[in-house]
Amino acid sequence: MTFVDEVKNAVTPRAALLVIGVLGLQLLFIASYVGALHKPKPTDVAFGVVAPQQMSQQLVSQLDGLPGGPLDPRTVSSEAEAREQIMNRDIDGALIISPEGRTDTLLVASGGGTVLSSALERILTQVEAGQQRTVRTVDVAPASPDDFDGLSSFYLVVGWCVGGYLCASILAISAGTKPANRQRALIRTAVMAVYAVAGGIGGAVIIGPILGALPGSVWGLAGLGALVVFSVGMITLALEALTGIVGIGLAVLIIVIAGNPSAGGAFPLPMLPDFWRAIGPALPPGAGTWVARSIAYFRGNAVTGPLLVLSAWAVAGTALTLLLSMRRRGGRGDGRTEATSSPSPSGGSTAV
Repeated sequence: MTFVDEVKNAVTPRAALLVIGVLGLQLLFIASYVGALHKPKPTDVAFGVVAPQQMSQQLVSQLDGLPGGPLDPRTVSSEAEAREQIMNRDIDGALIISPEGRTDTLLVASGGGTVLSSALERILTQVEAGQQRTVRTVDVAPASPDDFDGLSSFYLVVGWCVGGYLCASILAISAGTKPANRQRALIRTAVMAVYAVAGGIGGAVIIGPILGALPGSVWGLAGLGALVVFSVGMITLALEALTGIVGIGLAVLIIVIAGNPSAGGAFPLPMLPDFWRAIGPALPPGAGTWVARSIAYFRGNAVTGPLLVLSAWAVAGTALTLLLSMRRRGGRGDGRTEATSSPSPSGGSTAV
């Protein structure tokens, strides 16, 4: 047997295609993470301005015209309203102008990301210095001292996502990539649901009572975790039902390569480039990270949209998995292909 024959036996065309696909995922991983995170800078950060009427619009125009467009300022009626909008996650910070003195107040929320609150403090300190004024910073939703840079919520959601697609992958390949018939699909969906509940509760207990990394409702986080795990797991099962083992790679593409760098974890969304800022809220890691921070630091506000995103992934994955399981494969309804025969090199026949 020649060397070329040995290579053909060692690396089948299917294996070669899979290797090329893995190489593509590797390069996309590098491009996505470095592209999203190599040069973070605040852009169009939702920002409130509370000032006397005669100077309010002038200050808004000044902040709106800062080089690079770091802020998207708007007038807010009062400090109380500014605090409420921050807690509702409508704005990320606010400047309260003191009519009597020369020291103004900057409201931030480090629970939404300490990197962003630090960036706002730096920007407003420079602006105020140019007006011969000073600024004091008040954190209205401070991150836990045990939640360094506000990253705990992101890592929690990443763990849930990893568990979701790994569990789904194991369920799909446990029978030798045998395609799911309807009964098998229902069983896998039920197992995925039980696993999701266990994973959600376990993650919430670890990050809350055990490590003390995140405040907020343990059961609220547990419910979020169950939804994250189930949505990721079901979309992975659906992709595997649609494309076979390639579905695992597609799940990695959606969740890991596109979802993690755009989630607003390492850097909040206003500090990401436009592409990642646009896709992040529509993917499970981004939606999950937003809700986890809202539960921990913002009284559970502004979670309806992200929860609908996660629910949509879960429903779409479940529906697609069950619909694909009802396809007749190879003329049979049990999800198995008929065995056929092909000649073997020895002159016999081999079942395939």
